[in-house]
Amino acid sequence: MRVVVAGSSGLIGTALVSSLRGDGHDVIRLVRRSPVGPDESRWDPQTDRLDTRVLAETDAVVNLCGVGIGNKRWTGAYKQMIRDSRIAATDVLAQAVTEAGVPAFLNASAVGYYGDTGDRIVDEKSASGTGFLAETCRDWEAAASTADTATVRTVLLRSGIVLAPHDGILGRLARLYSLGLGGRLGNGRQYLSWISLEDEVDAIKFLLTREDVSGPVNLTGPAPVTNAQFSSAMARVLHRPAPWVVPRFALKALVGEFALEGVLTGQRAIPAVLEDAGFRFRHNTVGDALSAALLQ
Repeated sequence: MRVVVAGSSGLIGTALVSSLRGDGHDVIRLVRRSPVGPDESRWDPQTDRLDTRVLAETDAVVNLCGVGIGNKRWTGAYKQMIRDSRIAATDVLAQAVTEAGVPAFLNASAVGYYGDTGDRIVDEKSASGTGFLAETCRDWEAAASTADTATVRTVLLRSGIVLAPHDGILGRLARLYSLGLGGRLGNGRQYLSWISLEDEVDAIKFLLTREDVSGPVNLTGPAPVTNAQFSSAMARVLHRPAPWVVPRFALKALVGEFALEGVLTGQRAIPAVLEDAGFRFRHNTVGDALSAALLQ
């Protein structure tokens, strides 16, 4: 299989490219600098620049572009960057895969699409929620869906929090727990839809070959947990206490608006489409996923 990957230098992209190549697939990485080898092609989504020849005889395009939503405080400029880094890249690729007749287009999204769901379980049939993240995900998916024609199978990858060794949010949390500073955030009742990095990559590879699956797919573990349950699981795995509570006002002071949508609220999203399609998770509980990530 020949797969073109955008956003290949991020956490998920790096792991996906490595896994696909390990399976013997031909992978071309879209990069925004001068290519350093024949397996790279330069592009610039801000100026609609893409050498469409790279899509010739390509079986699928996977788009994982987007700056981290929690990397900086949500100023007006950074919120615009969050949107532009996702939607502009998706616009360019959706048009290109349609014109080139690429059979499959897998585009990143997030469970933030559902907004704050409280303790209500949501799946791919559930409606979108409210807020900046939900609106961004709706527009992101709308851009991807312009490629959803009779010739292009489009899959919207609504990922949860990806648990990866020594990287991402888990790496930052592990350092706090190692110092005895672990604990719940706010009241701890907000849900967290998690997925291990291994299952995230396996699910994307699974969807590359499932011609009967299109549209939104929740890339989350089968059992979402509350923030309090996640904190307890972290403490058990690391054998460290987690006695602290970070109150709402302190979180808002520390990280600003992001706290209200990205930390103090959450989604209880389940992977109904994946499970119905027969996908088998390596890690079925958050304890399993944390052990695999933190005890390597």
